[in-house]
Amino acid sequence: MSAVATTPKFKENAHEALTDSRLQGALVHARNFTVRRAAAAARLPEFEALRDSSRAIKDHTLAHLDLYLEAYERKVIESGGHVHYAEDAEEARRIIIELCQSLGAKSVTKGKSMISEEIGLNHALEAAGIEAVETDLGEYIIQLRGETPSHIIAPAIHVTKHDVEQDFRKAHRDLPPNRDLSEPEQLLAEARGVLRAKFLSADVGVTGANFLIAETGTSIIVTNEGNGDLTQILPNTHIVIASLEKIVPTLEDAAQLLRVLARSATGQDASVYTTLSTGPRRPGDPDGPGAYHVVLLDNGRSSMLGGEFEDMLRCIRCGACMNHCPVYQAIGGHAYGWVYPGPMGAVLTPSLIGVAEGGQLPNASTFCGRCEEVCPVRIPLPNMMRHWREREFERHLSPAPIRYGLGFWAFFARRPGLYRFATDLAARAMHFAGRSKGRFAWAPLAGGWTQYRDLAAPEQTTFQSQWRAKSGAVK
Repeated sequence: MSAVATTPKFKENAHEALTDSRLQGALVHARNFTVRRAAAAARLPEFEALRDSSRAIKDHTLAHLDLYLEAYERKVIESGGHVHYAEDAEEARRIIIELCQSLGAKSVTKGKSMISEEIGLNHALEAAGIEAVETDLGEYIIQLRGETPSHIIAPAIHVTKHDVEQDFRKAHRDLPPNRDLSEPEQLLAEARGVLRAKFLSADVGVTGANFLIAETGTSIIVTNEGNGDLTQILPNTHIVIASLEKIVPTLEDAAQLLRVLARSATGQDASVYTTLSTGPRRPGDPDGPGAYHVVLLDNGRSSMLGGEFEDMLRCIRCGACMNHCPVYQAIGGHAYGWVYPGPMGAVLTPSLIGVAEGGQLPNASTFCGRCEEVCPVRIPLPNMMRHWREREFERHLSPAPIRYGLGFWAFFARRPGLYRFATDLAARAMHFAGRSKGRFAWAPLAGGWTQYRDLAAPEQTTFQSQWRAKSGAVK
């Protein structure tokens, strides 16, 4: 089965996350990404121009997606590979499991892939009697913990090194009790020793793809650990699982997108490994898989084309939006209840699983605009979250207090004279209430609150002065 969504319980999930002291301590590290991204962008004078170019590349590709998919498929076949189209998660799982079974595979190593999380691939493989081993360190850690990723580039950002040590001691049966695992380097060495044996014994390697190149039939992955290379080179069969929008026209286009990807994601000028794979091993190649398969997943994406959420398909999965989101920084990824957290998840999740299931997520936003400000392909995330809020409200899926409260506000908003009278009356009431308690209380609803959405902005003082003058509250 595909990933089970707990998005309808977002409010409860968020409350639990906010009261989890261990999680709150771990999430402090998520804020490091913002400083690194800013420094990386500042080092590249053409960074903003590259963002514009990247947006144009993705828009062009989406406008001609059918043609580029056909071109990509032709090139993959010419190189000796195979392309499989999956309409939904169930079909994608079936294709991969049947491929593994036809090869008599007993074990599969996996590179980090959010698409494999989306379709619930690991559970499906295990149900078919095939061992699935995550080889990205963060993914390996959360697999031992029986969890899902809490971030799309740092899946284990919600755990501490103490948590990891405990997990390793439980799972690694041959680990001497007196071995020191108090430092990250020691934990990494322990994981490396276990995973190397898995790499060598795997029958099939499964990876995602950051980009698929129509010009050459190439898949590109970027990693910082090299596990993706070992996953696709050592097993006899390499399976790529990717969604339709990962297509880009040329290698030059991919090079431009790569220049904004790592800088936006981790603040690196480039990831440590950028690996290009084109088909199976050729005569004379020293290594590589004997067979190469690509599974292209739709799972609702084609229905987004040409609509008000098409811009979301530009996403290159850098995670910058969640790195800069105050809501994500406060509650982490698991509270969002499905595969994709943060602002991008608040738009993509209801697009893929429906507003009835994912409609609460667009409400998890302060609309500060930071997500759009840092997005490397300039996705208008706040605007699309507003669209989802409207749809949720229109279908009466919003909580009753919100619906009634908005209805009450709308009644006054349609009557400007009555609105001014009511807000002035409320302002005066709050002023007198404040004075009766010996202090001044100012009301954000009065004096044009919608003009001054951000209370932390420099114009806050001006706003207070305007409100005081209007309400007669100058002291």
